[in-house]
Amino acid sequence: MSNNKKYPVFFISDRTGITSETLGRTLLTQFTSIGFERINLPFINSVEKTRGAVERINQAATASNLSPLVFSTLIDDECKTILSESRGEVIDFFAAFIQPLEEILGRESSHTTGLSHGISDDTKYMNRIDAVNFTLSNDDGVSTKHYPSADVLIVGASRSGKTPTCLNLALQYGLRAANYPLDADDILNGSLPELLSPYRDKMFGLTIQPERLQRIREKRRPGSSYASLKQCQKDVRTVEALFHHEDIPYLDTSQVSIEEICTTIMEKMALKRRSIN
Repeated sequence: MSNNKKYPVFFISDRTGITSETLGRTLLTQFTSIGFERINLPFINSVEKTRGAVERINQAATASNLSPLVFSTLIDDECKTILSESRGEVIDFFAAFIQPLEEILGRESSHTTGLSHGISDDTKYMNRIDAVNFTLSNDDGVSTKHYPSADVLIVGASRSGKTPTCLNLALQYGLRAANYPLDADDILNGSLPELLSPYRDKMFGLTIQPERLQRIREKRRPGSSYASLKQCQKDVRTVEALFHHEDIPYLDTSQVSIEEICTTIMEKMALKRRSIN
């Protein structure tokens, strides 16, 4: 395969495609020497749409002179048969896992589409919405009055990844996650700001390499003192000293995905996932 040619990859699902894309992308990370062209085809939930997907796969095969990888979570047998007739190499996640599960559990699966991302229980769904609303209302230190009901309080220098971390904790774990930005002016004598002290046991810190922080801040406020490397170095140095002084658990987010950050927080803080699906 030419070094300049990208290998076509399709993620196909009868719903959002989140499952097939997440699993597929995870597997592809093990092949760092290959460039991939990724195409997500969600809501392939009819024979007509499946044939359309097959047409796109075949076009990609012709254009690339390769057999596209096709990661699928289709459930309908007729649609799966049509897909198998494409010129792609189909990797059927459900076929790989459902049959062994049926054998282990001694039961047939329901073969029902959309269960993993549908709203199967109104109460559980509202738990997720409540968590997201809480996180948005308590983002970036806008308000601290609801901190007593927070499950976790993420602290760190501005632009160190606090907001996306909190949103992922809310969406994926149903947690009420608040966050507060710390800078050198907030931290006097190496101690927590007084308004945060009552919530010390709920805190988890995020830090980041100053050079990466500078690049992130520069995109937000180009040419500002806020985005200068000197200011970034000062903020990171001061915040990390605070974490050590107050014995706050923390993580360097520079080379870590949001998913890994959240999993680490869940483990280190001994947090439990709320029932959200």
